[in-house]
Amino acid sequence: MEIGAQLYTVRDFCKNLDDFSETLKKVAEIGYKNVQISGTCDYTAEWLSEKLRENGLKCVLTHIPQEQIIADPKKVCDAHTTFGCKYVGLGYYNFKEKTVDDFCSLFLEPAKTITEDGKYFMYHNHDIEFIKKDGKLILDQLAERFPSEIMGFTLDTFWIQVGGGDPGYWIEKLTGRVPCIHLKDYSFGREMAVIGEGNINFERVFEKAETAGTQYMLVEQDECNGENPFDCLKRSYEYLKAQGF
Repeated sequence: MEIGAQLYTVRDFCKNLDDFSETLKKVAEIGYKNVQISGTCDYTAEWLSEKLRENGLKCVLTHIPQEQIIADPKKVCDAHTTFGCKYVGLGYYNFKEKTVDDFCSLFLEPAKTITEDGKYFMYHNHDIEFIKKDGKLILDQLAERFPSEIMGFTLDTFWIQVGGGDPGYWIEKLTGRVPCIHLKDYSFGREMAVIGEGNINFERVFEKAETAGTQYMLVEQDECNGENPFDCLKRSYEYLKAQGF
């Protein structure tokens, strides 16, 4: 398994192309070789491809606005081909107001198109997917409604725990569908923390991810609690390196 940085952590430093370029450089200088592109300013696929190459980085996953995925999944795939990324991610769906049926009607066909193009559609959970509707968790319903070959899950360790779940259990349960996961620690008071500085049992997460077929474990910290996000990414990186990654 390889580690990487989810750039949503440093989204405030990616609001224009110059800052985005500098952020990629800083992330590479920490030591990361893989990134997820999410929460940044607009960019062209060609620009991103060049900046990744300049910094010795590989984009392994994205979060793409749902409107783009729905409107033209082939165009989305073409862009991913340009910057060398297999995994096309959706970061959020409003299950507070929408249903699993709504989700399926929007994304089933785009997911098939993405698969046909040699990519893989990835859905990222929050805590809302751990609500039971009609006696079954939303996350379970999604796994049942979408065949494994057309949709995987970017399981987020923090949000699973907030939802009342066990990260290791869910990684194991969705074996074969979790090529990418988000590493995000949970500390007292429901705060997000640097990896290894909170309460999640990451030894178990790593063990289950290895057997589940996870390829990339991406560090994400949406909120850094007043600390410099680059410093947080660095401490997470150092913890993971100390674990042998």
